[in-house]
Amino acid sequence: MTAMTPGSNLPLTTPRVSVDVAAPVRLDVSGLLLTSDGKVRSDDDFIFYNQPSGPGVTYRSGGGTAPDAIVVDTAALPPGIEKIVVTASPDAAGQTFQGVEPTATVRAADGGAVIASFTPPRLGAETALVIVEIYQRNGAWKVRAVGQGYANGLAGIATDFGVSVEEEPAAAPVAPPAPAAPVAPPAPPAPVAPVAPAAPSAPAAAPAPGSGKINLDKGRVSLQKNQTVSLVKGGRPLLSQVKMGLGWEPAYRSKDIDLDASVIAYGPQRNHLDSCYFGKLQILNGSIRHSGDNLTGEGAGDDEVITVDLGRLPAEATGLVFTVNSFSGQKFTEVAKAYCRLMDAATGEELVRFDLTSAEPQTGVMMAKLIKQFSGEWEMTAMGQFVKSRTVRGMVKPAGQAL
Repeated sequence: MTAMTPGSNLPLTTPRVSVDVAAPVRLDVSGLLLTSDGKVRSDDDFIFYNQPSGPGVTYRSGGGTAPDAIVVDTAALPPGIEKIVVTASPDAAGQTFQGVEPTATVRAADGGAVIASFTPPRLGAETALVIVEIYQRNGAWKVRAVGQGYANGLAGIATDFGVSVEEEPAAAPVAPPAPAAPVAPPAPPAPVAPVAPAAPSAPAAAPAPGSGKINLDKGRVSLQKNQTVSLVKGGRPLLSQVKMGLGWEPAYRSKDIDLDASVIAYGPQRNHLDSCYFGKLQILNGSIRHSGDNLTGEGAGDDEVITVDLGRLPAEATGLVFTVNSFSGQKFTEVAKAYCRLMDAATGEELVRFDLTSAEPQTGVMMAKLIKQFSGEWEMTAMGQFVKSRTVRGMVKPAGQAL
């Protein structure tokens, strides 16, 4: 038997192998069939306890007394499938791999002879792992030790490899129309609206006619839906680090609600650059960072925080949309209140706040957007647009339309 290290690989001498994943705690083990682009062809290529068989790949339960396993028959895999990734996640909600050492044992499925084993080193806050992969190279099949961690469960892995975990794959386009003005009531007579002369006008930043646009000169700004604030103070654009805190609380007598905050980055043609969420905590060379997942919404203060270094964002990043999704499927009518607030990362000073005062029975909401103007300054607009999507992946298209 060979003890593998991260990145090492071995040739497989048998077409049928079993990957057992054992740990001191109960694990959920799954396998994904990937094409050459590293994605599944459809949700049918995600093999786990609720979908235990697919072409050439089978999930085998250990029944709580033996390790769960993924069995791969390389000779039975469909054409175009070039890799099987085997993943593991603690069964207990919110449990990490801190202090837990999972071990993958690769065996010949016929006879049980051990081929190799792999224990990923230095695990901590990860709640899911791609532990090994079975892959094809130059017509031969091999096994590679991976040990790549994810910040939250199998959801992060599934999304990263293209599995649709929304309520309905085609639900995303059901978003409210991009120009919010037709569905929004006329903006309330906010006292701040007249203070607009210092802010340059930019059509893309003002989705609701008459909504009013202000700057930060008079201190903290409280926005209403469709209002815009120019991130300018003392005549100078704010180009330092800012934090977008997003928070929520379960409705009275409701159970804990697991919401996920994310930010989606776009280019000047509304082209999707990347998404920062619980499964991908840094994007755009670290200029956008996520604090990690909050599974309950309990406690005072922000539930999840996304830090944006405005000065370090690449030039092609001109639009950011901040979203919140209910991966567990609970609707926003089960949320007592939700808000987002923009803070100066250096001082902690709250700059802008938007409280969501209405809710719809949907699983996603676009809270706010930041748009970079031709002058180089950024503007923040409160959105409050609901979407039927349980993950950030389903928000990419409607958020791009709303820029």
